[in-house]
Amino acid sequence: MPEAAANCAAHATPIATIASLDPNHTYTLTELIDLGEHNNPRTRIAWEHAKQRANELGVEKSAYFPLLLFQAIGADQRVVEPFPEPIAPRGYVMVEVPIVQPQLTLQYLLFDSGKRGARVDAALAEKIAAGANFVQANQDVAFKVATAYYKLLTAQERLQATRETLKTAQTTQDAAEAQLANGRSTRPDVLNARAETSQAMFDMESADGDEKIARVQLAEEVGAEPSPNVNIDALTTAPLPESLTLSIDELIERAVAARPDLAAQAAEIRAADDRIRAARAEYLPRVTLSATGAQASIWPTTDYGQLGVASEPTWSVAMAMEWKIFDGGARRNELAAAQSKKREAQDELTDKHDQATREVWSAYIGFRTALRKQQAALSLLDAASESYNSSLDAYKYGVKNLIDVVTAERQLAQARLSGVTARSQLFLGAVDLEFVTGNLLRSQPPATKLSTQDGLTK
Repeated sequence: MPEAAANCAAHATPIATIASLDPNHTYTLTELIDLGEHNNPRTRIAWEHAKQRANELGVEKSAYFPLLLFQAIGADQRVVEPFPEPIAPRGYVMVEVPIVQPQLTLQYLLFDSGKRGARVDAALAEKIAAGANFVQANQDVAFKVATAYYKLLTAQERLQATRETLKTAQTTQDAAEAQLANGRSTRPDVLNARAETSQAMFDMESADGDEKIARVQLAEEVGAEPSPNVNIDALTTAPLPESLTLSIDELIERAVAARPDLAAQAAEIRAADDRIRAARAEYLPRVTLSATGAQASIWPTTDYGQLGVASEPTWSVAMAMEWKIFDGGARRNELAAAQSKKREAQDELTDKHDQATREVWSAYIGFRTALRKQQAALSLLDAASESYNSSLDAYKYGVKNLIDVVTAERQLAQARLSGVTARSQLFLGAVDLEFVTGNLLRSQPPATKLSTQDGLTK
């Protein structure tokens, strides 16, 4: 939670490290998120901001304590003192006074009409806001790592789909060449099949490049040196999100209650209220207590007569009441600026609330759409596979021509890619729902229900 995160940042300093990815280790999503939270610079920046706000709170609280100063004064002064001529022949004497004076000074603000309390409350609210921003930074990093992870997973599945498409194209080419050898096909058919094989080879090489780029992007999001040397768990048996566990109204309610950015903005409004209190306190009086205690030692000399040496304790105590009567409008402008900042913070909260609602709706619609696309993609793949196999068999028996086979082959390739995209969007949609509702890295029940490959839910 924001307050716990702020307290944690106040008492610890993270060690700046650079993530090191083992190319021989297969990383899970949980491991990558943990690496990202520890090593991504964005989380360390947010941590330091939270620590700074905690230190500023300590500074404001120190105003409740007295200020004790030690001073050691060493001086030498020479002055002309007028004196009557009967006593001083020249009508004056020259006096030189060396002095050494160590002293303690106490300053204590007894009453300030609530200004210190308002400043402490404002600093506390800003500390909590910084803690919420730290939580948000962790969620941002986790979401970006998860997104990069699933994009890499998608790129790997696309690469595998293009390899299967290349095998399919090669099968079609072999069938066309066999038909040509048997005199039941033409050379243009064979050339057409070879062109499809070359296109499948091109698509596979392109997918291979995209997969390596996705590896580099994942390493960057983790906070490691960008490199394609990262291996991830392929999640071949991972359960797919099957349905939603919350309605859209419940999702929006969860987002409003749990999103760290909204919590941070609410804390900023409280801080703005406290700054207004502090500005209004400037219109009221303040009472201060001051005291000094010193040991003054002097060795005065004069050019006429003789002066004594002294080393005596001295002290003073004073209580003062201060009340500003006129300051040229400074307090009025400070109060107006504080009130303006509060209105700004309120408008920002309204904007972020609307943004959160919009993001929840978009994630909700996106997930439901991904569910339907996944179901359609499975049906499309089954139909395209059956269509291609039937067309190829019919071509071998001379019932259909090669154009029908190539058309079915292209439909099968597109169905494979559609299935990969739909599966990826389903995972990403589930993660997006947790992110926009503020539940990423939290312990609340997930917004989606998973289904294993055998149809059981979990």
